[in-house]
Amino acid sequence: MLNLFVDIECRGEKLANLMLLLAAAIWGFGFVAQRLGMESLEPFAFNGLRFVIGAMSLLPLIWFLKTKGRVKGAGETGFWRRALVGSLGCGGILFIAASFQQVGLLHTTAANAGFITGLYIVLVPVLGIMLKHSTGLNTWLGCAIAVVGLYFLSVGEDFSISFGDGLQLVGALFWAMHILAVDHYATRIAPVVLACGQFLVCALASFVVSLMMETTTLAGVQAAWGSLAYAGLISVGVAYTLQVLAQKHAHPAHAAIILSLETVFAAIGGMLFLDETLGPRALFGCGLMLFGMLISQIPLRYLVKSRHQKVT
Repeated sequence: MLNLFVDIECRGEKLANLMLLLAAAIWGFGFVAQRLGMESLEPFAFNGLRFVIGAMSLLPLIWFLKTKGRVKGAGETGFWRRALVGSLGCGGILFIAASFQQVGLLHTTAANAGFITGLYIVLVPVLGIMLKHSTGLNTWLGCAIAVVGLYFLSVGEDFSISFGDGLQLVGALFWAMHILAVDHYATRIAPVVLACGQFLVCALASFVVSLMMETTTLAGVQAAWGSLAYAGLISVGVAYTLQVLAQKHAHPAHAAIILSLETVFAAIGGMLFLDETLGPRALFGCGLMLFGMLISQIPLRYLVKSRHQKVT
């Protein structure tokens, strides 16, 4: 595992996309852990604990990389100032997004939370235009197909949206902003330092809110240890770090579409562990999302060229 983190900066876009897909799978099943964890803990306490666990899990890796001289820019003037700014920026947005998601999970299913969170696939390229990011036609087509899939997955026939779904919808905007923030800072700060820093900022903000609004007991923490272990070590410590590392080599709009597949994995996890169900309509939506991801990764000129060669 350490070798994977050490060598990732030398790998290309294909490996980055695979890492993003793995992160999506981890996050998808993480919705199950987040719901189960709140049977014993309140939202902000759960977020604070899982993010501080995630941050602590990265400290040995940072120490290892530093001893090998692999923390890029660590000796440069202004490195820690850039790290602090990046951590505050990404961590602040992460705190807001994670808060809307976690509180929303009190009022909706893991499947719905995953589906609606995936709406950031539309918001990332839209916000990216404001930042003068170039976005190809294939990405827009992939986004459109994926959005139609999300409609079939998450919007009822009466077009109703519950309170919990509404919170997830607001959170989707901040998840999109978080992807763009990570894309901005990941090339300026050592990825593992940025990951650890943003986790600590998010954890601190969550603990402050929890102390003001919630009551946390040791018995509750002990009862939620399994969910915290997965949500902290795997969902935060591994998956968010995979995102930061991979986004050094992946287009932010492509990253958004791949990461949105967490909605599919959330639905699978909900069915397997929470007895949630998906009908034919929802399954059709999952298929559209997968198709949208594939379209976004294949330039249309390549498809046209391949078609032309077959005809001739």
